[in-house]
Amino acid sequence: MSSGKGSTADFVVVANRLPVDLERGKDGEIIAKRSPGGLVSALEPFLRSQQGAWVGWPGLTEDSKLDPFEEDGLLLHPVMLGAQDVEDYYEGFSNSTLWPLYHDVVMPPIFDRAWWDAYVRVNQKFAEATAAVVAEGGTVWIQDYQLQLVPKLLRELRPDVRIGFFLHIPFPPIELFMQLPWRTEIIQGLLGADLVGFHRPGGAQNFLWLARRLGGVEPMTTAVGVRTKQGLVQHGDRSVKVGAFPISIDSQQFDTLARSRDTELRAKEIREELGNPKRIMLGVDRLDYTKGIELRLQAIRELLAEGRIDPEDTVMVQLATPSRERVEHYKQMREDIEREVGRINGEFGKIGHPAVHYLHQSVSKQELVAFYTAADVMVVNPVRDGMNLVCKEYVACRHDLGGALVLSEMAGAAAELTSAFLVNPHDLEGVKDAIEAALIVNPAEGRRRMRALRRQVLTHDVDRWARSFLEALHAS
Repeated sequence: MSSGKGSTADFVVVANRLPVDLERGKDGEIIAKRSPGGLVSALEPFLRSQQGAWVGWPGLTEDSKLDPFEEDGLLLHPVMLGAQDVEDYYEGFSNSTLWPLYHDVVMPPIFDRAWWDAYVRVNQKFAEATAAVVAEGGTVWIQDYQLQLVPKLLRELRPDVRIGFFLHIPFPPIELFMQLPWRTEIIQGLLGADLVGFHRPGGAQNFLWLARRLGGVEPMTTAVGVRTKQGLVQHGDRSVKVGAFPISIDSQQFDTLARSRDTELRAKEIREELGNPKRIMLGVDRLDYTKGIELRLQAIRELLAEGRIDPEDTVMVQLATPSRERVEHYKQMREDIEREVGRINGEFGKIGHPAVHYLHQSVSKQELVAFYTAADVMVVNPVRDGMNLVCKEYVACRHDLGGALVLSEMAGAAAELTSAFLVNPHDLEGVKDAIEAALIVNPAEGRRRMRALRRQVLTHDVDRWARSFLEALHAS
């Protein structure tokens, strides 16, 4: 970890987290470890190609200042947050207010004024850190729901820079967003950007309506107002572009990893470790109530009970990455999921042969690719998801045209991956039917479906996503 003090950059990514987590060793030395998560996976390859800088929280909860540093060729600028900031801004407002609200109120959002005050304070801290990093006339790309006030705050500090904002989670229906007591401040914060991007056109349309309604203008005002036309918002003396840019993955990297000899051997080992079943189903999710894990397990249990799945020749592997372990909803959800896994294995498993193999841990990318390669059916059934990159990773790994994808219609990826077995995740019988259909699909039809899925994923990769956003940002 080398110092990058005093450096500025023409291109800056701003996100809640840095692409590395910093930890203090026993001797007090700071150790850098790669951060998990789809945002890092999506943006890091592109940022490397731009030789840009990244502003974010390094994972340490302490008040001490940390200088910018270089790590593996990336210039990183840490924004330090105290324990109370993390509790109120991150675990509180970001993940107990905005996250459930933006995911169709799957869980009730909590509207806490102290959390909002922390959100404002931390967004100001991010804006100030970014203003100090970006070069004159540079470009700043702000990421996601934790930093929705930064565009406006940064523009006040650095009117010379070009500002883009991208939301990686769904933008909610108007009626739900209007519940937020600080709805006007959020919309005005986003209107500080030159381009506001969403995964799906519906999110962009919802934002355009709210920009008219909450953009700080009286309904009868005509001299200075907010109007929309073909994704363009006139806000004061500036034009703000609004559009849909569906995110993707570094699909070539996954394809290359899946073709390696080591991956093929490890995939074979996984099948052997599972008892060489005829068919393997796979779920890979961050442990979150939006992912539909409990409903997936219920569907598996009922299929087993109805004799539509034979535990002698079919097993389920569920990888659940730990997430937000201190938030009460997540603690309860983990208990419920583990109880359901125990129930299924108690009823349908045998000694040495559980029906569901459950791992509550992170796995390396290489190991994950081996699981994708080994799995006959990938089940992705979130009740709401901005995009979902796991399904794209699975497709990118299936160069053999094997495997089948069961995919929720409520994931943004469903609009692109139309050859998957699409399902309404709230329809339990529909989920069961889709899983069964994927398990018994005719091999020729399975190859046809996977070929179409791969064509989409390999063509529309993360580099294309990033370039399309930045081209729109810089277009006059």
